[in-house]
Amino acid sequence: MEATASAKYLRGSAQKARLVVDMIRGKDVNQALAILRFSKKRAATGIEKCMRSAIANANEAAEKANISIDPDDLWVRTAFVDRGPTKNRRRVRPAPQGRAYREQRHFCHITISLSNDTKPEPKATKGAAPKTPSKPAKLAESKGRKRGGAAAAPRAKKVAPKADVTEAAEKPATKKESKKKAEKSEE
Repeated sequence: MEATASAKYLRGSAQKARLVVDMIRGKDVNQALAILRFSKKRAATGIEKCMRSAIANANEAAEKANISIDPDDLWVRTAFVDRGPTKNRRRVRPAPQGRAYREQRHFCHITISLSNDTKPEPKATKGAAPKTPSKPAKLAESKGRKRGGAAAAPRAKKVAPKADVTEAAEKPATKKESKKKAEKSEE
């Protein structure tokens, strides 16, 4: 069973509300409500009201269908935020060098869908090749090396191959030692 609720014309920009909605997507209802309750974001209060409305809609739909539903079994199936209208006020805000900004008030629309079906298991990628770093990561690495900052990777030193220990023991260190060994070998 699936239930949906939407809240329209909530104060605040859609970009800021999406930060909160991303935290609760795919979570259990109780866990999502706890996240919203203790979040410091201003958009969390409106999203929490929308979530409680979706829970009530699920209970109402279950009663109409003559089905018993446990609200603890619900989880957030989909949650998204759409951009609402922008109110352009005639009032102005101060800006640098004697200029002025127009005051803009942003609104957003939130839609939350809950379900009591079983959650899909995350796809396991056991046999897949390891992911390569994304372009921004590569750029950051290359920039760090060029500038020689803290992010610069240490350069590999060229090391001559080491001689065997037996050869090092056979080779004399000086000319005097080589003459002495030659005399000993002749005797």
